[in-house]
Amino acid sequence: MPKLEQRASAPPSESPRVETQSEQLTQAKGDALLERQDKPEEETLLDRHLANMQRISPAPLVAGNSARLLVDGPASYDAMFGAISAARDHVNIETFIFEADELGHALADLLIAKQSQGVQVNLLYDAVGSLATPAEFFDRLRDGGINVCEFNPLLPSRGKSANPNQRDHRKQVVVDGRIALSGGINISSVYSSGSAIGRRKKPASVTSGWRDTNIEIRGPAVAQFQELFLATWEKQNGAPLAKREYFPPLPNQGDKVVRVIGSSSDAEESLTYLALLSAITEARQSVKLTVAYFVPDGEIQDALTQAAQRGVEVDLILPGFSDSWVVLYAGRSYYADLLSAGVEIHELRGALLHAKTAVIDGVWSTVGSTNLDWRSFLHNDELNTIVLGEDFGDDMTAMFEADLRDATSIDRARWQDRGITEKLREQMARLLRYWL
Repeated sequence: MPKLEQRASAPPSESPRVETQSEQLTQAKGDALLERQDKPEEETLLDRHLANMQRISPAPLVAGNSARLLVDGPASYDAMFGAISAARDHVNIETFIFEADELGHALADLLIAKQSQGVQVNLLYDAVGSLATPAEFFDRLRDGGINVCEFNPLLPSRGKSANPNQRDHRKQVVVDGRIALSGGINISSVYSSGSAIGRRKKPASVTSGWRDTNIEIRGPAVAQFQELFLATWEKQNGAPLAKREYFPPLPNQGDKVVRVIGSSSDAEESLTYLALLSAITEARQSVKLTVAYFVPDGEIQDALTQAAQRGVEVDLILPGFSDSWVVLYAGRSYYADLLSAGVEIHELRGALLHAKTAVIDGVWSTVGSTNLDWRSFLHNDELNTIVLGEDFGDDMTAMFEADLRDATSIDRARWQDRGITEKLREQMARLLRYWL
C-alpha cells in the first residue's frame, strides 16, 4: 500500500487552490466558496482537511457545482435514464458490470435509440465484471453504432490483455459533458428494487434489496469525470471516438466544492487510498464509514483505532450478509481489535450492502466505487467524488443515520463469545485478504 507519511511529512507547498472552469480563484474567493467566513469551528475542520488534501494531490478543488445524493438503484437509474434520454451530443459510460438482464436490455434499447438520433454513445466495460454477459449483447450495441471498448480483455481474440488481475471497477455516466453520475452502482437488476431502508426485513436472497449510493454532479467538476473516461479509453486502445463537444463551457450550477479522484492499478500509488487515509488520520470529531467489502490493511486499521483512541467517534456500517462469504468473514476477523479500541461496528441487516461512502467531521464526504480492501487499492481502477462543506455533510450524515436504524450494533462482549467455527472461518478468509 502507499505510505501516507511520505506525503504528510512536509507541509503543503501552497494554499489549497479552488477553481471554476474559467479561472483559478483568489484565496479570498476560494475561502468564501468553502463557506469559512462566519463558521469558526467549521473553518478549523475544513482547514485541516483542505491542507491534507493538498498534500495528497496538488490538483485544484473545483467550485460551482451541484451535488445530489442518489440513494439506491431506483433513484440512480431514474437519474441515469432521465439524463441519457435528454442527451443531445454524447453519452460516455464506464462500468464494471453490465448485465444482460431486464435493466440491462432496457438501457441498451435506450442507448441504441439515442445513437440512432445522432447522439454518440461510448461504452467502456470491464471484461471480468461483465464476464457473464453474452458477447451477442455487446455485438448488438456495436451493430447499433455504439462505440464499445472492453477493459483488459481476457480472450486474445478481443485484443491485447494486460495483467488479468487489474480491473476497471469505476462506475460513471457522463452526459453531454454537463452531467456526471458516479458511485457504487453497476448496471444490473439486483439494484432495481432498492433496499427499503428502515424495514428490518432481510431480502429473500442476495439478488434482491441491494443498498448502494451514487452521486450526481452538475457544473465545472464534470470535466474531471470526462478526463478520466477519455484517458482510460485511450489507454485501452479504444477505437477512435467521434468528434463531439466533450468539454463544453460549464457555468456554475451550485455552491459545492468538489474534487474527483481516480486511481489506477498501474499507478505508483492509489490516490483514493491516500485521500481516505489522510481524512481519517486528521479527523477530530467523527468518522462515519459505510463499506460493502471491508478487509483493511494495517495503515487503515491503525488510522481507525488511533482516531477512536483520541476521542473521535468512529462508526462503521458493514454488511450483515454478503454476496461473498469470504470477504464477509475476512472483514469480521478485524472486529475484535477495532472494538477493543473503541470503534463502533454496525452490521446492516435489512439489505445487501454494496455502498462505499464516508463522511468525516461532517465536512469531508466521499461517494465512490472504492471499498476498504486490498483489491480496491492495489488491483482496481477506482473513482471517488469528494465534496467539501457542511450542507452536503449533513445530507451524508442523515443517510448514514437512516442506515443505522436498519443495522445491528456489534457488542464487544458477545463478539468475544462467538463460536469456534466462526473464528476459524474468519482466520481462513483472512489468509486470502490480498486477493479479495
